[in-house]
Amino acid sequence: MGIELELHSGRPARKGRSRQTLLRGSYEHGEALARALSRLDRHGPGKLGWVDPYGDTLFNEQEAQAARQEAGALAQGCADEQQKAALLDLVELLEACAATPGSYLWFMGD
Repeated sequence: MGIELELHSGRPARKGRSRQTLLRGSYEHGEALARALSRLDRHGPGKLGWVDPYGDTLFNEQEAQAARQEAGALAQGCADEQQKAALLDLVELLEACAATPGSYLWFMGD
């Protein structure tokens, strides 16, 4: 199980054409990111709890803005170095998404 991340300039297409909107990806922290996010309550108040580790989840720039602080707080409280690195990478991508009008951050779970 793992979660890969891709930042897109617009809503990514599910089949093949998503490369046209791809700005940046993060593929090296999949398992650690899934473990870090699996601790969150899917029905809790935070946005990151929405992420499905077995499917795909999209955040638009407003949702990314709301989730930035949540990811930062998770990273600060994380003792596992792999999970901390994954969360810090997530924070960077959330910040980039929040700063890019019309963009989406794609959480690709498997």
